Amino acid sequence: MGAPMARRLVDAGHKVTVWNRTRKEFPGATVAATPAEAVADAGLVLTMLADPDAVEDVTRSALPGLRPDALIVEMSTIGPDAVARLRRTLPSGAGLVDAPVLGSVAPAEEGRLVVLAGGSTEDLARCRDVLAVFGTVREVGRLGAGAALKLAVMSALVPAQVMLAENLAYAERLGVGRDVFLDILAGTPLGALAGRLDAAATGPAETRYALGLAAKDLRLATGGTGAGQTVAAAARDLLAAAEAAGLGSEDLSAVVRWAAGAADAAAPGGSAPAGGEIRATGPVAASGSPGSRKAAVRINPSTVPPTNGRYSHAVRFGDLLFVSGQVAADGDGRVVGEGDMARQSEYVFECLGRILADQGSSFDDVIHVKTFVTDMDRLLDYAKARARYLTGEPPSSTTVEVGRLFLPDALLEVEVIAAIP
Repeated sequence: MGAPMARRLVDAGHKVTVWNRTRKEFPGATVAATPAEAVADAGLVLTMLADPDAVEDVTRSALPGLRPDALIVEMSTIGPDAVARLRRTLPSGAGLVDAPVLGSVAPAEEGRLVVLAGGSTEDLARCRDVLAVFGTVREVGRLGAGAALKLAVMSALVPAQVMLAENLAYAERLGVGRDVFLDILAGTPLGALAGRLDAAATGPAETRYALGLAAKDLRLATGGTGAGQTVAAAARDLLAAAEAAGLGSEDLSAVVRWAAGAADAAAPGGSAPAGGEIRATGPVAASGSPGSRKAAVRINPSTVPPTNGRYSHAVRFGDLLFVSGQVAADGDGRVVGEGDMARQSEYVFECLGRILADQGSSFDDVIHVKTFVTDMDRLLDYAKARARYLTGEPPSSTTVEVGRLFLPDALLEVEVIAAIP
């Protein structure tokens, strides 16, 4: 989304500096090496990132270069709570507008997005003309109102698409022809949505709205005040299972294929859908007693470095999340902060926070912490980092000293068990 939006700004004649986590050349714009370099001297800063953790990480990295009077326009889907945290992170003199968008890549390229903007009258006036480059701007109220409205809209749109994906599989199992089913739906209010979903599922394999992002949006939408959304929660869990099976980077329309495979596997004598083992939450038969237990869902968020393939970062079982031991290793398997217990501790807790957030949990929901350290004499540095994340009443905890960890330069490993609100 960010790339076509930046191209529209360049085409509109704006002076644009861009930064992307994976460096890309960008004709017409200056490519910065760091977030701080990207925002230096900019009066208006736009962010379009994957999730709340990414926004917070990039913002902190940008702070050294941020002008005290800059206006930040946060256009990701992160929810109102994350917007409030972002406001507390920014300098008091900086402005902030939350402006998530409705629409995918094609509308972004064509300037047909719907921008849901929240903020003060003064801040909205400062960015109104720039936001209009992307499409129709709806100024919806105070700071956080745009983020809240985006989650409310996605709570309707995404579950509707998941439902239709399951309906397509259901109709085919009933012996109803796909074309006939879609033709009848075309005359109903669901017709346009069903047609687009089917066209995307059977057309070229192009990711317009990633399934993993849809899963993330529903996790945000069903947390906190959204916990009572039972239909959205069911769609969230189905998408989480599809994401765990490796479909997270594919377009949301891949849920059609997933639902069809899950339906086949649920039938007597069925087998798992192509692309992965069935890992859906919800009642499944056990020992001949329907609904007697829930299935475990393997969780491997894209916001943390991947595992070596021999374990999952976490396993969700019902309302509990079991997070594997995390060490301070980057995506290449190299230890971050070699010899530095404080830096390694900070990195470990950052990874734990991302895994928890991926499932709508947080450090406030941690039930138990188990810590392995190679040197108890350095425990104070670990304790200081831990205290910044585990605030309030502490969870149950175990800390032990070990001779070594699986990475020779790792000084600690931390695993947690958390509740999912």
